[in-house]
Amino acid sequence: MNSHENDTKITAQPLTMRLDKWLWVARFFKTRQLAIAAVNGGKVHLNGQRSKPSKEVKIGSKLRIHKGILEWEVEVLGLATQRRPASEAALLYREFAESVAQREKMLVAERLNKDSKTNFGNSRPSKKDRRQIHRFTSELD
Repeated sequence: MNSHENDTKITAQPLTMRLDKWLWVARFFKTRQLAIAAVNGGKVHLNGQRSKPSKEVKIGSKLRIHKGILEWEVEVLGLATQRRPASEAALLYREFAESVAQREKMLVAERLNKDSKTNFGNSRPSKKDRRQIHRFTSELD
């Protein structure tokens, strides 16, 4: 046997992978525990159905992932054995166009909602706000 044959490692791509591990590898969740909690909480649907973290994901599987106000609908294009950089993780799935449009719409609506909120009612008035309140109420008297 040639010594070079032992040095080369052939890494075969797995045929299936646990759902929680795929969500972590594809960088939808920062930790596997967060992925497990999301799956158990019904925030992740595999092929249109709720599933368990140990459910096997295959190439071609469809996932719907809820995280906060955001939602992704993706098709699994690849499986990886290790968590890699985000640029490589993005190659593991393809997001549907409707999902991208819906998420962009939600982000814009959230941004507008955040901008439209005034300081009153959300927290205590600042010193500047109190001065304006006192000026306004003294004008009414």
